[in-house]
Amino acid sequence: MRKTCTHQAPMPAIGEGKRGEAGHIGYLLRQAHAAHRIRMEHALQDVGLTLPQFSVLTMLASYPGASSADLARLSLLTPQTLSVIVGNLARAGAVSRRPHAQHGRIQVIELTAAGESLLASGKAATQAVEAALLADIPADEERAVRHWLVQIAKRLDDIG
Repeated sequence: MRKTCTHQAPMPAIGEGKRGEAGHIGYLLRQAHAAHRIRMEHALQDVGLTLPQFSVLTMLASYPGASSADLARLSLLTPQTLSVIVGNLARAGAVSRRPHAQHGRIQVIELTAAGESLLASGKAATQAVEAALLADIPADEERAVRHWLVQIAKRLDDIG
């Protein structure tokens, strides 16, 4: 379905024109990311989590003992944003913070039992959204897409 822009020119639907396969690859990645993010945020809303909070909890569970700086990089957040999120999660009882044994200025952030339960609820809430990403995609194509996405991230990270 076409929508009308303010200047009355028809705006192409997703999949049409530059919003389709003829579009710039970076735009198409961003378009797909935005659609996925909106659905994930909606699913997590019922659990009481934001998408960045869910990301932080997921990375804490996957990489226990990661420093705050590492956790920010893993969660694709700035250190300042991570600090706010961790503060909110700590107030909610989902994470605990304590000084590092050797480096007093470094804080160790850990999931609490409440945080593990919240993460499990978040995973359950987003399961259908994640499954929809791969609906009707054969396993070999899924592997190719995963490989391609990782290679893009590595290549662009190497460039700086």
